Amino acid sequence: MTISECINWLVEYGITCGLTEEEDRIYKTNSLMEALKLNEIEEGKGDIPVSRDQLDRVLEEVLDYAVSTGIIEEGITSRDLFDTKIMGILTPLPGTVIRRFNLLKEKDTKAATDYFYKLSGDCNYIRTNRVKKDMKWKIESDYGQIDITINLSKPEKDPRAIAAAKLMKKSGYPACQLCVENEGYAGRKDHPARQNLRIIPLVMNNEDWGFQYSPYVYYNEHCIILNRKHVPMKIDRATFVKLLDFVEQFPHYILGSNADLPIVGGSILTHDHFQGGNYEFAMARAGIEKKIVIKDFEDVDADIVKWPMSVIRLTAAHKDRLISLADKILITWRGYTDEKTFIFAETNGEKHNTITPIARMKNGKYQLDLVLRNNITTEEHPLGVYHPHSELHHIKKENIGLIEVMGCAILPARLKKELEDVKTALINNTDITADPVLVQHAPWVKELRDNYGKFDAGNVDDIIRNEVGKVFVKVLEDAGVYKCTDEGRAAFLRFIDKINE
Repeated sequence: MTISECINWLVEYGITCGLTEEEDRIYKTNSLMEALKLNEIEEGKGDIPVSRDQLDRVLEEVLDYAVSTGIIEEGITSRDLFDTKIMGILTPLPGTVIRRFNLLKEKDTKAATDYFYKLSGDCNYIRTNRVKKDMKWKIESDYGQIDITINLSKPEKDPRAIAAAKLMKKSGYPACQLCVENEGYAGRKDHPARQNLRIIPLVMNNEDWGFQYSPYVYYNEHCIILNRKHVPMKIDRATFVKLLDFVEQFPHYILGSNADLPIVGGSILTHDHFQGGNYEFAMARAGIEKKIVIKDFEDVDADIVKWPMSVIRLTAAHKDRLISLADKILITWRGYTDEKTFIFAETNGEKHNTITPIARMKNGKYQLDLVLRNNITTEEHPLGVYHPHSELHHIKKENIGLIEVMGCAILPARLKKELEDVKTALINNTDITADPVLVQHAPWVKELRDNYGKFDAGNVDDIIRNEVGKVFVKVLEDAGVYKCTDEGRAAFLRFIDKINE
């Protein structure tokens, strides 16, 4: 395609999918020409069908042109900055998006989120073609069907951009990648461009929040709800109010929060935010292990969930009662110590106990899952006692955040090649102990050989997928403060007794 054909195709694409009005055709064409330093344009849009699945192909043509003419330098970072600028030209202004969303929301909240999710994909804020690269499968476990993903959608850091970023003057604007000031921001070598980001204003607990989607969705309609102020994560009574306010407004969505302490929290603790979406995770489908009764809250259904992590599920018709009980459990847990189970609320002035909460509407009632967390470390477990233990680090070493707590593994990109190499070694019966990368998998590979014996092209894929899933289940079991044993469950009930005191 010529650059003229690319520009005409992009404008036609914007009009076809509703990003751009027909009346804006000339204006958008001229805006794209300006970005590409063109003074004139020819007619025609080439032979490529105008559709979402062809967008990346056309953008690649535009990026190649921009590199060849010196508009941008080569490299994934420069290309991402520039294609976001191009798509930002086609994306409706925030006010237009907000008005359309709110108009739809007055009649049907699902129609509003459907519109916003489609727009976020059409404008390439959600990088759909990259998300498709993620490896995904499901495995059966004692706790139900678990989701396993290997995250391949986020691009690797460009070494040239890393070097250039080191030479740049450090900027405090935006303060982080979750700040509302990212909306429309041009980006730089060390910060992504966000001209095609749109944020919907929300009110939760009488506070101003923003609703956007994740650019690398891990599950259906993966959204981020962010505080419009740059304030740190905090789990308290107000958290439960905000979570339930959201699911009351959007009953087809769930919403949860990462914990507010290192190790058991998410990757960004400096900016208060939640994550949600239109997806039923394995933990939501998990059965009830034991019903419990909390004194003075007999009107709230309370259960221990059959799950590798330690989950109390609360369900009630009235959210105020749910909030009050959740707050009581949180306060009790914050100060709870059980030395026999190696649970310490505090050591040397450092607090360890917190909660990962998840909210949803269930059969017309409000529901909260409260996952008990503790971030204590020891010499034996320097990354955390309730964190994946070292024998599992060959598959998962990173923190166990909200999404994984709910039963969706987010495994590192390195596993794509490593697991292929492990499969080859299993089929050929070769030794991997001399390989500096694969040696970390050696004990696991020995276990697989002992358990399965023979491997071939017909069985190795299913075996590896299933066994990776088993490792992730063990990861969740390690992260659980109360183990799924008689002793662990007895200790769990001691905590319930403490709530009832």
